Amino acid sequence: MLRPDTFALTALLAVLTAIGPLSVDLYLPSLPEIGRVLGAGTADVQLTISSYLIGFAAGQIVYGPVSDLYGRRKVLLAALVVFCLATLACAFAPTIETLIAARTVQALGSSGAVVLARAVVRDLYSGARAGRELSLMGMIMGIAPVLAPSIGSLLQTAFGWRSCFLFVFAAGVAAFYVVWRLLPETLRHKADDGFAWSDLLRAYGVVARHRAFLAYLALVSTSFAGLFAFISGSPFVLQEFLGLTPIEFGIAFAIASAGYVIGTMLASQFVMRAGIDRTIGLGALALCAGGLAAVATAALVPASAAGFVLPMTLYMMGLGLAMPQALAGALHPFPRNAGTASSLVGFVQQTIAALAGAVVGHLLATDAWPLVAIMALGGCLTLAIWVATRGVRAAASAKTS
Repeated sequence: MLRPDTFALTALLAVLTAIGPLSVDLYLPSLPEIGRVLGAGTADVQLTISSYLIGFAAGQIVYGPVSDLYGRRKVLLAALVVFCLATLACAFAPTIETLIAARTVQALGSSGAVVLARAVVRDLYSGARAGRELSLMGMIMGIAPVLAPSIGSLLQTAFGWRSCFLFVFAAGVAAFYVVWRLLPETLRHKADDGFAWSDLLRAYGVVARHRAFLAYLALVSTSFAGLFAFISGSPFVLQEFLGLTPIEFGIAFAIASAGYVIGTMLASQFVMRAGIDRTIGLGALALCAGGLAAVATAALVPASAAGFVLPMTLYMMGLGLAMPQALAGALHPFPRNAGTASSLVGFVQQTIAALAGAVVGHLLATDAWPLVAIMALGGCLTLAIWVATRGVRAAASAKTS
């Protein structure tokens, strides 16, 4: 079994967290092809992303509280089984409607991996140390969106879109095996009275009334919305509007995603010296600057792929700086209900991201304006919320220190 404060455990938790991004990013180069093969329009194809986010949000409502009662390991293994079976259904989906439904179930499984990986971090660490752990996980996890579109574009070119889901299925099976063999149970205080819906609602009530939690939740959600605007719209903007091939799209997406890895690397070093709040603030500045730069380039050089990708790289760097720290801040007040807090963060975060992705999918026509507008809104709101809620977060930090 893996021990705390080891790179091996951090890597395993990062891989579990990466299952969600891998399930989305790997098949992005195939979205136009899926539409052609299954006879679906852009909005319907985009629903394979939005339905995934909806399922991802819904699944997180239950996993956290149930794992607070019964432990992380068993619940995580069950979630991975659901994920693997649904991924196979995606690979052999005969219609766009079947694919949308299978993606929803796939997300119900992958959401458990993300929620429980975060809960394990809170079981073992707290404060800036938890923020550093989440940043290290983000740095490793960030390899997935860097490599996944490139791998997906190669699979798409060589074997077609279904091979992308078979690749993800293999990754899910490998994750199940490693968790089964190596992940210890980290929950120290299990409840003895079993599960009840009233307990679930009461636990969520305790978390949702915490003002600092709500502040961190807002920071996570607004910054993440800009990311999923990019994920939902970039395959069509870069391939159909700007003429990139699937392989060129994979390279462009990897460049943007590298910004997230750089941000998490900086955060893992900066947070232990400067603290969570300043690290979030630096990230919020980068998020705002990246979003506004995307608007400027859309207005001035609308036909430039570089002008589209480089602002997103800056936005992603800000996300890597800010989001892991905001997650750590949100979970910190709840050592006994870390699963519940993680679930609520994930539910709200993914719901807002799904709405942002759906808006982009329905408004995209011939240019990138719907995408860059939501990016800029997400970045500016993140900075505004960070400024407006500093007093609330500082008071909560003083109370729990």
